[in-house]
Amino acid sequence: MELDPILLSRIQFAFLITFHIIFPSFTIGLAAWLTVIEAMWMRTKNPIYRRVFDFWLKVFAVSFGMGVVSGIIMAFQFGTNWSVLSEVTGAIQGPLLGYEAFTAFILEATFFGVMLFGRNRVSPGFYLFSCAMVALGTTLSSFWIIANNSWMQVPVGHEIVDGRFEPTSWATILGSYVFHIRWAHQILAAYITTGTVVAATGAWYLLRKVHEPEGRLFMRWGLSLVAVIIPFQLAIGHLNGEYTREHQLSKFVMLEGRWQTEQPARLVLIAWPDVENERNIFEIAIPKLGSFIDDGTFTAEEPGIVTIPREDRPPFLIPFYGFRIMVGLGLVMLVISWTGMVLWARGKLYSRPWFLWPTFLWFPSGFVAIITGWYTAEVGRQPWVVFGLLRTADAHTPSVTGIEVLTTLIAYAVVYIIVFSFGFYYIYKLLHRGPPSEPTGEVPTGTAKRPFAAADAPDTVTGSEATLVRRGAAANMPRITSSPEK
Repeated sequence: MELDPILLSRIQFAFLITFHIIFPSFTIGLAAWLTVIEAMWMRTKNPIYRRVFDFWLKVFAVSFGMGVVSGIIMAFQFGTNWSVLSEVTGAIQGPLLGYEAFTAFILEATFFGVMLFGRNRVSPGFYLFSCAMVALGTTLSSFWIIANNSWMQVPVGHEIVDGRFEPTSWATILGSYVFHIRWAHQILAAYITTGTVVAATGAWYLLRKVHEPEGRLFMRWGLSLVAVIIPFQLAIGHLNGEYTREHQLSKFVMLEGRWQTEQPARLVLIAWPDVENERNIFEIAIPKLGSFIDDGTFTAEEPGIVTIPREDRPPFLIPFYGFRIMVGLGLVMLVISWTGMVLWARGKLYSRPWFLWPTFLWFPSGFVAIITGWYTAEVGRQPWVVFGLLRTADAHTPSVTGIEVLTTLIAYAVVYIIVFSFGFYYIYKLLHRGPPSEPTGEVPTGTAKRPFAAADAPDTVTGSEATLVRRGAAANMPRITSSPEK
């Protein structure tokens, strides 16, 4: 059997990016949250914020390290497996990826060292500034990466000279509406992922009845963040669909799953295709709703898959179901986060196992949504690597054989399984162990080491948890170890 080097190279890239993308998607939001927590510590001098910061800083450090390592390995493939792509698009992709190193990575690497080792060596103001610079660095990193990928999705601001893409306007490339929509979508996805992880960790602690003050804070902050952001994310996701309809019709019709042009168009919820005969063997659809979602009316005509030539069609199943998993998880996040806000307002957030369990179990939901969304975008772009201009088959390194790609794919898989298993296990141990009982490092002179105080807790059914804490402090209770709710 002859091995297809192009297919194997695509599988290899998908395998490596699946590992890589979960780390920056988490650390972008976590870096911003750490900055906020440090600011809260400086403003209130409440020890719980120091404990929370020190705890999540360790998780951030491990995640950041694994993200850097997996990102460097991913870049190797542009030279080994996709050298034609590098050659013909290097004048555009090279600077965009280079700017990431010159801006984002320098910020991250420089000020991350201050975050790890400079707590007692620099002023509190400079330490907070360092946290903010790391958060800015992670955000800038996503800026350049999404700018590069968005140009490949919808290429603008260039001309083709002797078969090579040359930039004609960096302002057009970086000012692209498609890029801005996609970057906003990715940033919000990162914040939502962080929010779900933080809230799930808090629910885990409350279910286990450990680290309850921190668990309450995690639940409150995580759910609040997701509840505020998720409606905007769903709206921006719709805008992504609109640009896809305008610029990538072949992807759009696969996401919709309708083979024939329809007026009005159905919304296909679930389908199984018969690609050869251009039909769905099985499907569940809602009449007219497809027209309303795509065009805002119940009478609009919507194109079918048959309007795209066979040689220009992407695969059906991965974009179709990847899109539905992503959207479905977004709706689940909306329901859980808003339910949490209602329970919080009623003082019942921390004592309802029927809510704590789904909050704990949604821990991986942000990661899964990001991965399936990325698969939807990348597989849906096929058979193009630069949409409409350069086919994937023409971008591959001609001299690379199938057996060579398979060998490296197996090697990557073995190394990743071993190395990253230890990394994931260590993160699990950090989460299981929980925050320290006291802030690590020295507390600034003149700052009392107070017990869990009023600012750490929200209201409860029977009154404010702050009142109970003050009573506990008067009785020399160093920490609240169980929920005061009844």
